[in-house]
Amino acid sequence: MLETSTAPFKVEEATIQDLARAMAAGVITSEALVEIYLERIATYDKQGPKLNAILEVNPDALFIARALDRERQTAGPRGPLHGIPVLIKDNIDTHDKLHTSAGSLALATSVAPRDAFIVSQLRAAGAVILGKANMTEFANFMTKEMPSGYSSRGGQVINPYLHTLTPSGSSAGSGVAPAANLTAVAVGTETSGSILSPANNNSIVGIKPTVGLVSRTGIIPIAFSQDTAGPMTRTVADAATLLGALVGVDQDDPATAASVGRAYKDYTQFLDRDGLRGARIGVPAGEFWDKVSEDEKQLFAAAVAAMQESGAEIIDQVAIPGWADGYWQSNVLVYEFKTALNAYLATLGPGAPVRSISEIIAFNNRNPETCLRHGQTLLAEADSTSGTLTEPAYLLDRLKDIRLSRQEGIDSVVAAHKLDALLFPGSSGCWLPARAGYPSINVPAGYTTDGKPMGVTFTGLAWSEPVLIRLAYAFEQATKHRVPPAL
Repeated sequence: MLETSTAPFKVEEATIQDLARAMAAGVITSEALVEIYLERIATYDKQGPKLNAILEVNPDALFIARALDRERQTAGPRGPLHGIPVLIKDNIDTHDKLHTSAGSLALATSVAPRDAFIVSQLRAAGAVILGKANMTEFANFMTKEMPSGYSSRGGQVINPYLHTLTPSGSSAGSGVAPAANLTAVAVGTETSGSILSPANNNSIVGIKPTVGLVSRTGIIPIAFSQDTAGPMTRTVADAATLLGALVGVDQDDPATAASVGRAYKDYTQFLDRDGLRGARIGVPAGEFWDKVSEDEKQLFAAAVAAMQESGAEIIDQVAIPGWADGYWQSNVLVYEFKTALNAYLATLGPGAPVRSISEIIAFNNRNPETCLRHGQTLLAEADSTSGTLTEPAYLLDRLKDIRLSRQEGIDSVVAAHKLDALLFPGSSGCWLPARAGYPSINVPAGYTTDGKPMGVTFTGLAWSEPVLIRLAYAFEQATKHRVPPAL
């Protein structure tokens, strides 16, 4: 362990507040903090347990941290993220010495012409971009056979709790890295479960914001209607801090215009240890229980009991009208993927290694041994669409998604039962708020008898992040379930 001029600093499980306090007191510098995380990456990511969560390290991270240390001494900190290392998922653009590839070898040499809007926000807040996190290739929309956490460019991400357990979701590296204390905090992205599911399986906190709260500009996409970035951290307080830095109206992303008057630069104001008192929380009935084990059902029951002891009222077996027939099929993502991905590739300019989804497919076909271990059925299916979003099947599915997930879904049940939030075991119901574009937060809720992490997911109406953070924080503080993995 590296030492400062005073005493060894324990980085494991340190929160943003802990790190900021230590830097303010001169106990550690941002530069030394980056060195500690680099040492842990060297020890645990490519050797030892070989977690494989880190795709690239920023070669300028130490220089950036050193400059921020000088700025702290001369002008004071910019805010709570000043000097804090942040790991970014590999589908988020950074205009620096890092590449942005979504795990694809076809984009392995791609350097973004500008920072993603959210990366600009992080840099302005004083964060240190530590590197890029490995992920499921093309956010798990390359082929139905792709294992979660695998990319042709980066290989397989490993769960730090159980190496036989999937790290889950496409934001696998962004989930594993903070869980294993390879970074202070991370940013992931979600279309349907890719923040909530790895948060659940790696015993961390993940916030999937309302679509439009966080800019989508400069992020390799799947779908305009569902894509969003969000925090992946070890605590609710850290997630709230990071979320405040990410939000902002982006002139290049029309979805963010709706966040005016609904976004907050400081979500930590909603942290309330007594936040469950008087809350009405609904537990939906339905097919999402089908894959929940008996062990997990017991953990969920204990979580519900803890919420009741903290003053919450639980409304059980809530029927969601739009869910009457269970999970409904939708082809929205298939149709939107081609249009969204081609639009992103056009922003890379004439020097882009590939310029269309067709060129990506062709590149993979020329390199089958390295690029097609699991196929590219979804890429091919998306490429077969017109790319105009005029197909009746697409338009009708999109309208059905909105109606069943919102008006006849979350909106309906929240209004009927006067709920503050819905509560799901694990990330089992993630697809419902994903299609609605509504927010969710997953918080650790314990471990099964074989050591598998499990969380619970709070889901609410659009722009209800303050309520969800309040509930999640109160649950976290009442239970404090998270235990770091034994590396």
